[in-house]
Amino acid sequence: MESAEAAVRMRDITKTFGSVTANDRVWLDIYRGEILALLGENGSGKTTLMNMLAGIYYPDAGQITVDGRAVSIRSPKDAYDLGIGMIHQHFKLVDVLTAAENIILGMPGKGRLDMKSVDAKITEICKLYGFDVDPEQKVYDMSVSQKQTVEIVKVLYRGADILILDEPTAVLTPQETDKLFAVLRNMRAAGKSVVIITHKLHEVEELSDRVAILRRGQFVGDMPTNQTNAAEMTNMMVGRPVELNIERPEPKDPKPRIVVQDLTVKDIDGVTKLENVSFTANSGEILGIAGISGCGQKELLEAVAGLQPVEAGSITYIDPQSGEKEELIGKDPRAISAMGVALSFVPEDRLGMGLVGSMDLTDNMMLRSFRRGRSFFADRKTPHELAERVVDELEVNTPGVSTPVRKLSGGNVQKVLVGREIASAPTVLMTAYAVRGLDINSSYTIYELINQQKEKGVAVLYVGEDLDVLLELCDRILVLCGGKVSGIVEGRGAEKRAVGMMMTQLGGEAAE
Repeated sequence: MESAEAAVRMRDITKTFGSVTANDRVWLDIYRGEILALLGENGSGKTTLMNMLAGIYYPDAGQITVDGRAVSIRSPKDAYDLGIGMIHQHFKLVDVLTAAENIILGMPGKGRLDMKSVDAKITEICKLYGFDVDPEQKVYDMSVSQKQTVEIVKVLYRGADILILDEPTAVLTPQETDKLFAVLRNMRAAGKSVVIITHKLHEVEELSDRVAILRRGQFVGDMPTNQTNAAEMTNMMVGRPVELNIERPEPKDPKPRIVVQDLTVKDIDGVTKLENVSFTANSGEILGIAGISGCGQKELLEAVAGLQPVEAGSITYIDPQSGEKEELIGKDPRAISAMGVALSFVPEDRLGMGLVGSMDLTDNMMLRSFRRGRSFFADRKTPHELAERVVDELEVNTPGVSTPVRKLSGGNVQKVLVGREIASAPTVLMTAYAVRGLDINSSYTIYELINQQKEKGVAVLYVGEDLDVLLELCDRILVLCGGKVSGIVEGRGAEKRAVGMMMTQLGGEAAE
């Protein structure tokens, strides 16, 4: 393509945060009527680069032109005025408002109070691109994919014709992803520019027209998607060949470690989150837990960890040495971990529940192990060594172990969490969203760590949102739908679409 047709040209874009250079003289062109996939490892500067286009950051150096005209984008409003809209990984919606109210929130002019014409315009946008939005529906009643749809309609309503989507399929089922892709293709056909930041290479191959790759803040190249493949893209991202197969060793001598029977959990408002859930997690085996976001996976892990009150049912832990059975319900998290049940939980909210953002890496390691110390002064040497080991083994991109965790990119925060939890030498390892938002190289490092735990005889419960990974990594998969078990399938030979159907209860009969 001739660069004359480019809708956006970014030239020599540079952005630093303190001593970290997030983008280093990056060149990037975005064309109309194409879907561009922006790839790179964590901390390679993809989101930072797009945030500069969306007016959230301002470049330290470099030039952006839109339709051949040099522009200065100092706020999201400036970006909207230029027809640029970004849909972030974490949605920016007000729960108590309707879809229509969220879509016009903050817009100037008197017309915003004429809700009839607002609804009509929303309906027109939905018809044009194949969206399914009820303008009157409250956000708190929506599924993740409905919220995402509202975010996309919001930027289209504001006249955006250059759309940036950050990790758009991170929490969607295969069926929801298909719907989103159909809409994005309709947008491309209507001449809009679509940029997706993603880590899922099979989606890049299926959807995009062109791929642009960043490595350590620098632009390493772009090419038409049909002229490349997953292996080549990975090599360009990482700078060396990466083996793209998840190992799945056969379980050695699996024995029941956690037995859950008829577990029922309600939240504070009395809403049933889990209903009569029963399963067995074996030693030396990875049990995957699949389900659309919010259908009880989090509550299940928290109930086993003693973090969630249980309404009914039993959770039995079987000691690997003595074979003795212990009931976990009624014990607090500290008592559960003292029994040798080290429940390592990588929560969905990394900084809110897992780490303290203002503390450095060493102190965050100490959070896990300080109770083991006898001394009045906490032992800082061991956590410091652990921090250095995690940084080294997981290639955490940080100036040093004394860097506050909040200054790391999301993916690097994740590595610190997972590394710390696995280092606690558990007998049961429970992980939720261990690789959410992680690049391919880091993800494979974590799959390897989880497999090492499995080979040591640890019972692993793995909650993940990427079905392809669940099907490749897990020995068995427990499928949850609306807080109930809709089936347990063998990881080897399970069919992705069938599991997707079970997640939405369409195939709930196919249990066991």
